[in-house]
Amino acid sequence: MTAPVHSDASTHLTLGQEAQDQLFRAARTANTFTDEPVTDEQVAAIYELVKYGPTSMNQQPLRVVLVRSAEARERLVPHMSRGNRAKTSTAPLVAVLAADLDFHEELPRLVPTMDNPQKIFADPAVRAASARFNAGLQIGYFILGVRAAGLAAGPMSGFDPEGVTAEFFPDGRHQALLVVNIGRPGPDAWRDRLPRLGYDEVVRSV
Repeated sequence: MTAPVHSDASTHLTLGQEAQDQLFRAARTANTFTDEPVTDEQVAAIYELVKYGPTSMNQQPLRVVLVRSAEARERLVPHMSRGNRAKTSTAPLVAVLAADLDFHEELPRLVPTMDNPQKIFADPAVRAASARFNAGLQIGYFILGVRAAGLAAGPMSGFDPEGVTAEFFPDGRHQALLVVNIGRPGPDAWRDRLPRLGYDEVVRSV
């Protein structure tokens, strides 16, 4: 992999260049992994960091299932798209990231300064939309946390969400949103970097 190119803009950030590269410029979606295990301690360290990322009203709807056993892997792989099955079978660790659609039950503890915060989410449709949006925010933090741990993430939306939800969240209160392979990158782990939109294409002032 070629060395990251630092633009002049990066000098305006207080985060060091090495950390910028590790989290963003040099980080890539991995498609192959070594067989080095990913430990529970590493995952705990990742979560203990990324749990501080902001969510609306401190909702924290993200829930994570670590697919470790061979039996659980066999249940997951058939729900993956064909192009994702082989790497999901061999990755050191696979995480299923989901939204807790009944996150509001935790709000009295998470927002103790507010009287009856659950009432805002009494409508199941409103609650589900908020759960998915805020869990999506937390998924972004989680991927950056994996990179901060010196590991590579291979996030995949190519799977049957209903099948994975039924398989790993049969209680009916969760919805699977993303499957992520995690580990040390293996041989030929990266595809060519795809283009990114420029600042002037994305940002405008009013």
